[in-house]
Amino acid sequence: MSPITDFDSLRRAMGENSEQPEGPARNARAEHLLLEAEKLNIPLAVIEALGHQLKVYNYSSEKGKMFVPFARLLRMWDERPEDFDEYETHALHWVFKWMSAGMLGQPHIPLASIEKWLGEMEHRYRLAGHSERAVRSAEFSVAAHVGDMPRAERAYAAWLAADRDTMADCHACELHGQGWWQAHNGRDEEALELWRPVLEGEFTCAHEPHTALASSLLPLLRLGRADEARAHHLRGFRLVRPMESMRGAYADHVEFCTLSGNEARALELLAERPAYFTDEGHPRSKLDFLSVVTLLMDRLTELGLGAGRVPGPAGRTWTAAELAPHARAQALALAARFDERNGTEYVSERARARMARRPLVDRLPLGVRPSGASPIRVPERPVPPGAGTSAEPGTESSGDVALPALLVEARRMSDTLQPHAVEAWAAVARAAEEAEAAGGDAVLEPRDRAEIADHEAMALGPGATGLFERAAELYTEAGDPGEALAARARAAYVHALAGRVDEALAAVAGPHEEILALYAAGGTGLRQTASVLMARARILTRRVHAAGEDLEEAVLEEAVLEEAVLEEAVLEEAVTAVRAVLALVEGRTGEDVRLAARAAEAQAMLGELAGHAGDVETAADLSARAAGAFVAAGLPWFAVEYEARLAQLAHHLGDVDGAERALRAALEHGGPYLEPVGRAQLHLQLAEVTGGLGRVAEAADHALEAAHWADEAGEGPTLGAWARHQLGGFLLRRGRWAEAAEVLESVLPDVTAGTHGEGAVVQALWWLGDCLGELGEHRAAAERRLQAAEIARHWPEQQDHATLAHLAASSLEQAGLTDEAERAYARAGELWRTVGDAPGLVRSLRARAWLTLRGEADPDGTRALMADAVEECGAAVDAAPDGETRARLTAELGHTHRQFADLLVRMEDGGAADDDGEALFEEAVAALDRAIAAFASLGPDTLRDRCRAELAAAWLEADLGRPADAAARARAVLTAHGEAPEEDEAARSLRGEAERLLNTVTEEKREPVEN
Repeated sequence: MSPITDFDSLRRAMGENSEQPEGPARNARAEHLLLEAEKLNIPLAVIEALGHQLKVYNYSSEKGKMFVPFARLLRMWDERPEDFDEYETHALHWVFKWMSAGMLGQPHIPLASIEKWLGEMEHRYRLAGHSERAVRSAEFSVAAHVGDMPRAERAYAAWLAADRDTMADCHACELHGQGWWQAHNGRDEEALELWRPVLEGEFTCAHEPHTALASSLLPLLRLGRADEARAHHLRGFRLVRPMESMRGAYADHVEFCTLSGNEARALELLAERPAYFTDEGHPRSKLDFLSVVTLLMDRLTELGLGAGRVPGPAGRTWTAAELAPHARAQALALAARFDERNGTEYVSERARARMARRPLVDRLPLGVRPSGASPIRVPERPVPPGAGTSAEPGTESSGDVALPALLVEARRMSDTLQPHAVEAWAAVARAAEEAEAAGGDAVLEPRDRAEIADHEAMALGPGATGLFERAAELYTEAGDPGEALAARARAAYVHALAGRVDEALAAVAGPHEEILALYAAGGTGLRQTASVLMARARILTRRVHAAGEDLEEAVLEEAVLEEAVLEEAVLEEAVTAVRAVLALVEGRTGEDVRLAARAAEAQAMLGELAGHAGDVETAADLSARAAGAFVAAGLPWFAVEYEARLAQLAHHLGDVDGAERALRAALEHGGPYLEPVGRAQLHLQLAEVTGGLGRVAEAADHALEAAHWADEAGEGPTLGAWARHQLGGFLLRRGRWAEAAEVLESVLPDVTAGTHGEGAVVQALWWLGDCLGELGEHRAAAERRLQAAEIARHWPEQQDHATLAHLAASSLEQAGLTDEAERAYARAGELWRTVGDAPGLVRSLRARAWLTLRGEADPDGTRALMADAVEECGAAVDAAPDGETRARLTAELGHTHRQFADLLVRMEDGGAADDDGEALFEEAVAALDRAIAAFASLGPDTLRDRCRAELAAAWLEADLGRPADAAARARAVLTAHGEAPEEDEAARSLRGEAERLLNTVTEEKREPVEN
């Protein structure tokens, strides 16, 4: 911290303090600087220090401290206005508005004092010759705050009618206030239209578009514009997060998350700002914050999460159920203080209305994954439609009264292959147990118990062998030997699922022989026979896969041949088994939906086997037929697996449109029954397909959906991380830098080299660096790019390492870290040389030359670096292996000569060289001529580059006293662009500059020569 020795050092210190983050530390420094200013015994120094103090207080949580320094400033003005310079006079009148807003936010200041202040402000503005626009705006704020709607409307109209002058708020702030009033009165469309220039960046200031983005969130949700609301949250919260003074806007973001099904993120936002629970410097924003905290805690309690721990005021732990009444009481107590001051109940009414708001959407995916900062796990979604049974609500546990109805419904669902049939039989089992426990009569027949065991086994999967055997025993007891054999066949298939294929084949052999004999004798039905044959076919198909894996592991040539012969035989046997299923049910699928399903599955298995044999086209055709058959049978949910497989096959065949159609069909046919992880995978594949086709906006939507469903499936750190990774890249491609940065920053902890590979980590860091650079956060961009470069440093191929090192150097340069940037460019140059990338090497040398010039180093070193760039580029042109490469390098050489000329001119302008200016200009003209020659050798493709160099040389010719040469160059440019169309802006600009140059040198020639 530099000592304050004079007025200049005081000003430098205040400028440095202004750049520090908002908060108590910056405020304390401003207070110290005021003490230092008083020691200088310069009235203007004290005035400026007081103004600085006012500013930092206003942009902090200690707004209540503004009144003391302002009172002192006003007293100094009244006593000696001549001590104020023009800027401080303007600043004094400007902050009158801050005082008005500040008084409204402090309930201890009487309303009469605020009204008196308005009159004082109007009087002083009139004396100073200012418009009443700012006064009417302040009056509107007072009237709107106390709930005096007629006065607010009058003041609003007068505000807009008054002339804008230097005392009016900036355009951004005015438009925010006007839009707020429209939204407050239920006119959301009008509000958003007023905010549009601010939201689009046409008008900005220290707090805009921060507050406009926050204020727009609920209006957008109310209008159904959820995508825009999501974007405004991600972009706006990034702006608000580092600004302590923006508690009200911060509360808007918490509220948005609460009302859009993102309660977990709302909790994380609270956890980031513990001081907001207790900061007393601005009671009005504290009221806003506590009202939203109450809303969130009530919402969590409503969701059954009242006992969960939540962030809250320091000093104790809180549950949602405890924090809700605490925050409500504090908020209403604050509101009551405002109402007592205002003489109305308006503030309390508004606070209660805000606390009582209801969700505007059930769930709005944001693309960012909750980091787990809150111990509460908010439920992601309700149970899918159709889960359970269709029995009347409340009957599942009502014992034998509901059991018959449950049995009928469960059997209907299983006979027609409905989703959640397994759950329906589980409900039957529970009802039976409750009936028996209550002492009721045994109402389940052996057949019923067999189906319960059968479906319980289906739910267990690989561990279900014993249950399937038990089901077989019960089917036998019930007099259904065919279904018993089918259950035994299912038990055999369980062995195959566990990898015991030979054991499975041995186990299915008996049921297979028995069912064929039983069917031939008329002792069982087609359905049971098809079930056993299908189980055997499935096991044989599993053996095909196992044989393929064995073949891949074979190393010796003889072993490979032997394994290949074995695989072919296994494949033929599997195909024969599947065709046997088709032959059995062929022509009879209309009799039974189960038979239709068997036929469709057999088609799909034949497709799978064809694919295993390398016949991808047949595999795709049969998968498509299978999916179509399931849909035709009224079983679209079974088509999903085969449509997903079809998408992969179509992609392999290069049929991108076919892949997209199949994926969309899978999503449609899965409907509400598709598991979250399956839905996530389908959306992620669609994101990749549509992104590859250049439909980036659509791809981003699918990646967003994929991330959302992966989170619900509990796959956030794996599948969800990859989806977010892709989403960040798509948002980057759309130029939505802030949203992409938020997504990528949230995904970095989950994208790991072990799970996703080093390439994914580097890509995420690379993309994030690009985003941060576009947002002007150059130091952070450099950090991310250096992180990525460090990982890539170990890769065999060093092109990415070189690129990242160069990008990091650029970020360091833009961040003002000149020494670090120079070292990074030097390192990038070494890497470019290593990989043989001449353009990269040349650009790194040029960048170092410019850095050296700005650093006021030895001009000879500056020139040497640019000369090295010319030499390296020239050598690369000579060594170019082909015409295309030579042309590209020749263009680079032309740009390097052009930059050398610019550098020489800057050296003369900055006095960085010992040479006289004329010599430098002559050298620059020669460099430009070399650039012109390089561009000219490439023909019309580089015409504009040649003309720009020609004009630069022309201006230098004029400065060197050679108007005829300058005019000749200008005419050459006009000739070159004489045929360019009028709408060609670049050509028009070059013609205009050439004409200005001609006029300049012509006028100089006409001046009389003095004797």
